[in-house]
Amino acid sequence: MERRNDARNAVDAHLGSPAEVAHDRHWASDLRSSIRCAAVLLALLLLIDWAAGTLTALRATLWVTLAVLLFLVLYPARVSAGEGWLVSRGLRGARRVRTDHLVSVRCLDGVGQRLVLRDTFGARVEIDPRVLITNPPLWHRLDEDARVSALRGSLTCGATALRRVAERIDRETAMTVFKVSGMK
Repeated sequence: MERRNDARNAVDAHLGSPAEVAHDRHWASDLRSSIRCAAVLLALLLLIDWAAGTLTALRATLWVTLAVLLFLVLYPARVSAGEGWLVSRGLRGARRVRTDHLVSVRCLDGVGQRLVLRDTFGARVEIDPRVLITNPPLWHRLDEDARVSALRGSLTCGATALRRVAERIDRETAMTVFKVSGMK
């Protein structure tokens, strides 16, 4: 019994204090931007329709519906990560993945680039790589846990995608340093 507690204490000492939760620092401003875009579209549509003299209740309802749809499309997911997990909260609910048990990390290219994370329990999360690029604590948390997954042998597919994101973050960081120092 004494020996078991010693082993547990050694493990706890090695892990240190629990890491803090990292959040997307730009989520609130992204949300305000999506609201502004929808409001500007609504205002412009109503103004044009009113100036043309064709504004009716039915058309105003149509424009409001269009503005609401634009807001729903632009609504940003709220991403947060802690030791061993990452959560993306959107309009359709929250999706959680165990980042210390990742199986694959894939980068989906297209109009909007997405990073797809899958864990050994079957959970799947899609996030925008820009969230990681603009939030170094989120990237650090994911990178650290992905390394744990690789050491465990569960991360079988995704080293290339993670390396691309890391290179992009390094590039963005270097550009920021150059801009701040006046070299560019």
